[in-house]
Amino acid sequence: MKKPFRVVIAEDHTILREGLNALLSSQPDLKVVAEAEDGLEAVSCVRNHSPDIILLDLSMPRMTGLDAIKEIKKVKADTKVVVLTVHNSEEYILSSLRAGADGYVLKEAHSSELLTAIRHVADGRHYLSPTISGTIIDGFLEGKKMPAVRTAWESLSKRERQILKLIAEGHKNKDIADFLCISTKTVEKHRSNLMEKLDLHNVAALTALAAEKGLING
Repeated sequence: MKKPFRVVIAEDHTILREGLNALLSSQPDLKVVAEAEDGLEAVSCVRNHSPDIILLDLSMPRMTGLDAIKEIKKVKADTKVVVLTVHNSEEYILSSLRAGADGYVLKEAHSSELLTAIRHVADGRHYLSPTISGTIIDGFLEGKKMPAVRTAWESLSKRERQILKLIAEGHKNKDIADFLCISTKTVEKHRSNLMEKLDLHNVAALTALAAEKGLING
């Protein structure tokens, strides 16, 4: 008998994570080997458990799902990543696929669709929710008609987005510096650059944007 696919669930909402565990554990061809509450823990679970598949939310504490996908692919390139998220915009879909995601499913989907997606990627295929496929096609057609415009958000570096996330989560400059192993002055410089690029000049405005962009749960 074929061994079940080993799965890690990365989701910061406990009730949803428990529900996903119950669903997947009821399937004879799937075995949940670990759970993670944030992006850093997700990467650690992949490193420690070498799963076949990780089911991953995009909006998680400490490290975003997008950054986690990139790190997971560095740690274990053959681990398949299925994104499970509320975000249905082209920006999130394409960013996830570029980061290395193998599947993209909306949280509004039926459980049967999620299981189909997991089995598709386990077999080496890609999976996009039907509504997501339409968004990608529409975006492609519009992109052929309109020149790309670089937004203020797109101009942010990976480090700037990381610091924005930590600011929005309520961390002080010194805590951010310690967490990222950089100086407080460097954090202050990144913080100043963030505010200038985004034209946002207080923590409340930065936090609102971080929630809007899925860096934190709004």
